[in-house]
Amino acid sequence: MEKMIPCKLIVSLALSLCLLAPSIQAANFRYCDKKADSGHVTVNGVEITPDPITRGKPATFTIKATADKAFTGGKLVIDVSYFIFHVYSETKNLCDETSCPVSTGEFVVSHSQILPGVTPPGSYTIQMKMYDAKNKELTCISFQFTIGFGSSVADS
Repeated sequence: MEKMIPCKLIVSLALSLCLLAPSIQAANFRYCDKKADSGHVTVNGVEITPDPITRGKPATFTIKATADKAFTGGKLVIDVSYFIFHVYSETKNLCDETSCPVSTGEFVVSHSQILPGVTPPGSYTIQMKMYDAKNKELTCISFQFTIGFGSSVADS
């Protein structure tokens, strides 16, 4: 019985640390069109930090990918939907989100954004298309993220 108390204490402390530490969550993603040629970029994973996202605070989407051909630049087109409603679009210079030129092999695209404090909590879907400098689609993926219910305008 005495050995159970330290074990429970260790488990409780470990769980507390997990709750206090910023959360990094690997997101499930899918390619936009399974029949289409995915271009020259294969996505290896998507991470969202923190998860869930807090309104009015920075959120980072990190995409780990592999290029089968080098490219010098391009753009990211990001579309966000809330349930079935399209709520936001932006186009970013790819070289602002990763180091250019991109060589053959692994690279990382990292996009950070602060969501407005009035953003409704819930589940959102991002569709991200990556194009090269000649406007050829390199890849298209979609994934979901959550804005927490506990975050508020008062937090920002």
